[in-house]
Amino acid sequence: MFPTYGIPDGADTAWMLVAFALVLLMTPALALFYGGMVRSKSVLNMMMMCLSAIPIVWIIWVVVGYSLAFGTDHGGLIGSFASFPGLEHTFGTNADSEIPLVGTIPAILFVAFQAGFAMVTVALIAGAVADRMRFVAWLLFAAVWSVLVYIPIAHWVFSAPGLTEEHGGWIVSHLKAIDFAGGTAVEINSGASALVLALLLGRRRGWPKDPMRPHNLPFVMLGAGLLWFGWFGFNAGSVLAANGAAAIVAVNTLGAGAASMVSWLVVEQVRHGRPTSFGAASGVVAGLVAITPSCSAVTPIGALAVGAVAGAVSSYAIELKFRWRYDDSLDVVGVHFVSGVVGMLMIGLVASSTAPAGVDGLFYGGGVDQLWRQAVAVVAVFAYAVVVTGVIGLALKYTIGLRADRQHEVDGIDDAQHAESAYDFFTSGR
Repeated sequence: MFPTYGIPDGADTAWMLVAFALVLLMTPALALFYGGMVRSKSVLNMMMMCLSAIPIVWIIWVVVGYSLAFGTDHGGLIGSFASFPGLEHTFGTNADSEIPLVGTIPAILFVAFQAGFAMVTVALIAGAVADRMRFVAWLLFAAVWSVLVYIPIAHWVFSAPGLTEEHGGWIVSHLKAIDFAGGTAVEINSGASALVLALLLGRRRGWPKDPMRPHNLPFVMLGAGLLWFGWFGFNAGSVLAANGAAAIVAVNTLGAGAASMVSWLVVEQVRHGRPTSFGAASGVVAGLVAITPSCSAVTPIGALAVGAVAGAVSSYAIELKFRWRYDDSLDVVGVHFVSGVVGMLMIGLVASSTAPAGVDGLFYGGGVDQLWRQAVAVVAVFAYAVVVTGVIGLALKYTIGLRADRQHEVDGIDDAQHAESAYDFFTSGR
C-alpha cells in the first residue's frame, strides 16, 4: 500500500525530531563558519547567502522538490511529481487514526529532515563565490540549482527501496554504491558546482596578490564546533531509528572528525612550522565530510583511518588553487569535494561487514567490487553537477549577470548589496 499508514514509534520519532533540529542548525552554523573566513566588509553578504538557502529550498521542497526526489521512480533518474504534490500523502490520518510513515517515523518528519540536507548543500556553494557575486543572482542560482541539480542527484542516492512505491534511484538501487548520508549528493555535488561557479565568476579583485585573511577566527572555530554538533543529526539521523546502528554511526562521526583534525595539524606543523586554529577547524570539517558517506560501512578504527586520510589530503588540496589559479574563496573544492571523494572511495578499501552496511572492502577481503561501484558514483555525480551547473551559470551570466560591480567589490559587498555593515567602526556624535 502506498503510502504506508501506521502508528509511529515513539522513541524513533523523538530521536528524529532532535536529528531534524540538528540538521537545520548546520546551515546557520555554516553561515558562522564561512562568515568568519571572509573579510569584515563581506561577512553579512556571506551569512545572508547561507541563510537564504533555508527559505528558498523549503518553498521548493514543499511545492515540488520532495516529490521529485522521493516520489515514484522513473528510470532510476527522477521521482514523480504526482506522488507527493504539495506534500500530499505525507500527513493526515486514515479511518484507523494512523498516519503516513517512512519506516517507523511520521512521513512529514522525514520530509523536513531531508529538506535540511538540501538547504546546507546549497549553502555550501556560497563559500566559493565570496566577495564578488550579486545577491539577486545568487538567489536565482540557488533556486534553479536546487531543482535541476540537487533534486535529481538526491533521488539517485537517497531514494531507497521502502521509501517509494517502486524502486529508488539508480545509484542506490542499481549500482548499489554506498553513500549513507550524502557524500555524493551533498559534498561532491556542492564542491563540483562550486568550482564551476567560481570559474564563471572569475577571481576576486587582487587575488592572489593581496592578503585576504579571515576577519574573525573565533567565528570560524565556533561555526566548526556547531557543524560537528549538527553532524551527529546529519549522519546518525539518517538511520531513521534510535538503535544500535545510529549509535555506531554517531561514534564514527566523532572519530573521523577527531582524526582529521589531528592529521591536518600534523601536516601544518611539518609543512609550515606551526598548527593553526584555522587548520583545526578545517580539519574537523574535512573529516566530517569524509565520514558522511562511509559512517555506516566502517568500524570505529576504520572511521579513524577515513578521517586521517581526509585531513591530510585536504590540507594539501586547498593549496592547489594557487597553483592552478582558480579562486575558490573558502576552499569548498579543497575540503568538501576532495574529502567527499576520499570518503566515498575509502568505503571500497576499509568497509567491514561487521558495520551496519554489511559490506567488506578491499582491505577486509572484499576485493575491488565495492570500490569500482563507489568510483562510478563519484564520476557520475561530478560530471552531472559540472555540466548542469555550467549551463545554469552561463544562462545567468549572460542574462542578469553574476558578478557585482567592480567598485562594489572594492568598497565592500555588504554595503553595496545590503546597505549594511557588520561592524560600526565610527562613533556617533560630534
